[in-house]
Amino acid sequence: MKKHNFSAGPSILPREVIEKTAQAVLDFNGSGLSVLEISHRSKGFEAVIAEAVSLFKELLNIPEGYSVLFLGGGASLQFCMVPFNLFEKKAAYLNTGVWASKAMKEAKGFGETIEVASSKDANYTFIPRNYVIPADADYFHITTNNTIYGTEIHTDIDSPVPLVADMSSDIFSRPMDVSKYALIYGGAQKNLAPAGLTFVIVKDEILGKVSRYIPTMLNYKTHIAEGSMLNTPPVLPIYSALETLRWLKVNGGLVEMEKKNIAKAELLYNAIDNSRIFIGTAAKEDRSRMNICFVMKPEYAELEGDFLKFATAAGMDGIKGHRSVGGFRASVYNAMPIESVQALIDCMHEFEKQH
Repeated sequence: MKKHNFSAGPSILPREVIEKTAQAVLDFNGSGLSVLEISHRSKGFEAVIAEAVSLFKELLNIPEGYSVLFLGGGASLQFCMVPFNLFEKKAAYLNTGVWASKAMKEAKGFGETIEVASSKDANYTFIPRNYVIPADADYFHITTNNTIYGTEIHTDIDSPVPLVADMSSDIFSRPMDVSKYALIYGGAQKNLAPAGLTFVIVKDEILGKVSRYIPTMLNYKTHIAEGSMLNTPPVLPIYSALETLRWLKVNGGLVEMEKKNIAKAELLYNAIDNSRIFIGTAAKEDRSRMNICFVMKPEYAELEGDFLKFATAAGMDGIKGHRSVGGFRASVYNAMPIESVQALIDCMHEFEKQH
């Protein structure tokens, strides 16, 4: 039976990326050695890093004056690394979910942290609007896609202060204007690579302006100077990321990814909206293209457990919703084929017929 991987993360990767990564584990570029055992400072692996950085810049159309870093620690380490490098007097945060809230919590340890708006009272079912970004803030932090609640910021917002974005779960899902951001970061385990890799895109000129001492491992300038080689980087996820970047380029880049992601999301949301027993949880104007959250209508709530068993038996893997929301979550990242989305819809229709 075919498995359809709707896991929120670590999540689906293109099959050819998995196969090429597996081959590199056995034999890296015909060297007779595994990518797991070669030196990260060998010419072979330095070429991997160089090409990955180059493709990052090409696919995202990153302007001059930005650096791309490959680090460890996940997005969670960036929650404190960002204020370490940028926070001098005041920071501003948009609270749209658990991860945004955790990022803001770390910033509060550095001083005055402004929550410009929050949708917490509505269980983060929408993206706040009409808020005011303090013009004297050192930076403004957003989380562009909220995996738990299924909401997403679909456009590149204008900010009067340096804009920082956690793009862990929607990077490379659409074309974007990187010039509007001072810093973009994320864990790679959604749309890019296996767990263990963190990417950072940072505008060089915003660094070196804080008065505090920054620990060496937490200083972006140190990692830039060392070309992401200050210490041994996560070599296997970086190699896998390179294969994903190559896959993205061959398959039409981000314009094509966005078309496919819109098509997949619309297909599933239409099925939910036209269902007799299912209902979406996020505000329609803020629905995520990456993480589609839905529940049973109240009169059918007792069937949630039955549907989860039914769907799992039909090969739908990872659709159980986060415990704070309940219900179901279908994560449809770049590598998710539309055929799998249709398979889930067919499963929903069949369950609905039976009830």
